[in-house]
Amino acid sequence: MADNVENLMLEHLKKFQATLDSMQYDIRELKLRQSETHTAVLGLRRDLVSDAEVTAHMQSQIDRFADRLDRIERRLDLTN
Repeated sequence: MADNVENLMLEHLKKFQATLDSMQYDIRELKLRQSETHTAVLGLRRDLVSDAEVTAHMQSQIDRFADRLDRIERRLDLTN
């Protein structure tokens, strides 16, 4: 009877170990995916900053063109 209990306990421990091994593998996979997601988010943030920089530059150019157009209109007396 004691041998049966020991064998039963050993079998349960083996199943627990297999489950733990599987969980460790899954956790490693999740950490890898989380790292990849983090890298992707950083890339998106970098792109957003770059887009904002381009937008600011374009707005600055538009403002300069508007100023030049105003000066041209004044010189040609085209203002209402």
